[in-house]
Amino acid sequence: MAPEYGIRSVDVAEQLGVSKASVSKALTTLKEAGMVEQMRYGRVMLTERGRAYARRVWRSHRILRVFLRDELGVDPETADEEACLLEHYLSEDTMDRWCGYLERQGVSVIE
Repeated sequence: MAPEYGIRSVDVAEQLGVSKASVSKALTTLKEAGMVEQMRYGRVMLTERGRAYARRVWRSHRILRVFLRDELGVDPETADEEACLLEHYLSEDTMDRWCGYLERQGVSVIE
């Protein structure tokens, strides 16, 4: 039997605690941006463009979380929440520059 790839949108809604309609709307936006494709039987997969974006966001999140927690002493839960906010609201250029700066200062994402 072939392995199953992707995830069902209903599972995304359940994992995130949001409505199926919200997931459907987000998936439409992501499809239009070339970030995901929806397979037969409704399974959703990241495209190469989507995977590249996800890797960049995850890198940013980890660096920001470590910086907030270890360098500024923010409690871990707050650091995680605020890293999530920052990674999505700063421009890609600013985020790349900030993360590059932090890496040059020795902020390590190894946790």
